[in-house]
Amino acid sequence: MNPRRATPFALALLLLAGACGDDDGGGSIAPVPAPTGTPTPTPTTPTPPTTSVTQNAVATFDNPWAMIFLPDGRMLVTEKPGRLRIVTTTGTVSAAVAGVPAVAFAGQGGLQDVALDPQFATNNRIYLSYAEAGSGGKGLAVARGTLVTDGTGGRLDNVSVIWRQDPKVSGDGHFGGRMAFSSDRRLFVTAGERQKGAPAQDLAQTLGKIVRIDPDGAVPSTNPFVGRSGAKAEIWTLGHRNPYGLVFAADGRLFESEQGPEGGDEFNLIEAGRNYGWPNVSEGNDYGGAPIPRHSTNTAFTAPLVSWTPVIAPGGMIQYTGTRFAGWTNDFVLAGLVSQGLVRVRVNGTTASEVGRLALGARIREVEQGPDGTLWVLEDGARGRLVQLTPAR
Repeated sequence: MNPRRATPFALALLLLAGACGDDDGGGSIAPVPAPTGTPTPTPTTPTPPTTSVTQNAVATFDNPWAMIFLPDGRMLVTEKPGRLRIVTTTGTVSAAVAGVPAVAFAGQGGLQDVALDPQFATNNRIYLSYAEAGSGGKGLAVARGTLVTDGTGGRLDNVSVIWRQDPKVSGDGHFGGRMAFSSDRRLFVTAGERQKGAPAQDLAQTLGKIVRIDPDGAVPSTNPFVGRSGAKAEIWTLGHRNPYGLVFAADGRLFESEQGPEGGDEFNLIEAGRNYGWPNVSEGNDYGGAPIPRHSTNTAFTAPLVSWTPVIAPGGMIQYTGTRFAGWTNDFVLAGLVSQGLVRVRVNGTTASEVGRLALGARIREVEQGPDGTLWVLEDGARGRLVQLTPAR
């Protein structure tokens, strides 16, 4: 009951008390105590999301492609011509790490991604994806080795190739090459369709696929196409074009981003055995404007959660788990090559939407979160800078 509003019953009691008087014969009404409820707190205004940053360029590289932080706070940075560097946050760049496999550097191919073994703290093992030349042309490959560092750089020992895309084909585009480890130590690798289109739908080839392998390259028996006649057992999903982003979210789900043709860049929830449609369907058109059927025309294909036309040309991708960037926590942050900045996507259950962009004025190839919650980006190109981003005050 509201203490400031009297009901008819309460008013009757007050009138009765006035007629009878109290024991001292004064005939007055006893005062009503003041309300003692807890005051309503003043609502707080949410902090607006970060929309501007300070850029601090610390180093420059020759066609950088990927980076990852080491446990000691340094970074590993790949350069497409085939060099792996150890870099400090103040910009000290090592000599090239020795022992990196020979790469086929041309077009979109070269040394691509770098990933740390989930047990890196005890085994110092890293994984590299790269374009490899061989019989029939070129294809993606994944190698692993033990990183040994010294005062000037380091080397890779015990290097072995654990997976190769099959078949090798002509051309220098659409290698993919992004890697991510699941919580159960399975390695997921994005493999582009090498600008060939149709093989993305062929389970006998690993073009246009995401594959799932053990750290030594063995195929887990729980993969969705194990035992299917003619199918490559390492395939996890199919129907991909040029997938450049791959990240496990805090809730354990796997998300991927890939470049479409003329329009139709995608942000996808990746689930075992799903077919994402390329080249049969797309949210974009062929170069020159020829239409491609949309995902909505065929329910056999899994549609993206978000698509972009005009394109953003997504590169690397993370889920931001820090707090330095207000309003960004748990959002996915995509590096944008054509959009020249960062694109922020928010997932809500099984839906997602773009919630913001941060213009940086350069083609952004890669994005990573630093241990202190700041963001680091690699610019694309022959003199691509490593830049630390902090929220502007």
